[in-house]
Amino acid sequence: MTRRPRRSHPDHRAGHRTARVGELIRRIVAESLEQIDDDRLAMVSVTGVDVDRDLHRAVVWFTSLGDTEEGDADIAEAFEEHTRGLRRIVGDQTRLRRTPELVFRPDTVLRSAERIERLLDGTGGADATIDPASDPESW
Repeated sequence: MTRRPRRSHPDHRAGHRTARVGELIRRIVAESLEQIDDDRLAMVSVTGVDVDRDLHRAVVWFTSLGDTEEGDADIAEAFEEHTRGLRRIVGDQTRLRRTPELVFRPDTVLRSAERIERLLDGTGGADATIDPASDPESW
């Protein structure tokens, strides 16, 4: 008796679909930002979108030219004000049964990478001190 070949796991297809939907939403939101007349969103880039498996929620990651935590709060507030319109645009331009809830979060990866690079180069300045509580050797 021969064994039938295994089918691919359904989660594999779901992961591929969420990645495609995330990229589509990223592109739509990025293009829509150009049409929004809000100075707080003028220098904002959408770096990625993470969509959950059931496509009910999409986390939109953004970065800005100023790239400060205070600026991130202002940008998040601006996104909050424009969420309803952006979600409507996403719904109009996608063929999804249900438009995901859009949640906006600052993407701090680039900021962290630059800080690490400054630390390694020794040009970190005053903010480059390492917190002893975060040092694993002091645990």
